[in-house]
Amino acid sequence: MQYLVSVIDDGTGRDDPEEQAAIDVFNERLKAGGNWVFAGGLGVPGTATTVDNRAGAGLITDGPFVETKEYLIGFWIIEAPDLDVALRLAGEGSRACNRKTEVRPFL
Repeated sequence: MQYLVSVIDDGTGRDDPEEQAAIDVFNERLKAGGNWVFAGGLGVPGTATTVDNRAGAGLITDGPFVETKEYLIGFWIIEAPDLDVALRLAGEGSRACNRKTEVRPFL
């Protein structure tokens, strides 16, 4: 089963070379263990554009729709046999990137 592991940032400005190295090591462990599907980092909320075309509205606005102190800064898509394994891997990812993670199964 595939899981989305979201990385939640609180804007404290971390992301130093040590964290990047730890993330690289974690990514290599995911690949070696057959859990790797895809991963990516995201720009800060100020780089976002919101598109709302419900009912043909065609609205495009700068920035995120919601203002919050925490935001999605990156993610992993992993393959795991069950939620317990996904949570263990998310915990390792949280430690590597020094941020909270959230786990959701794909439907």
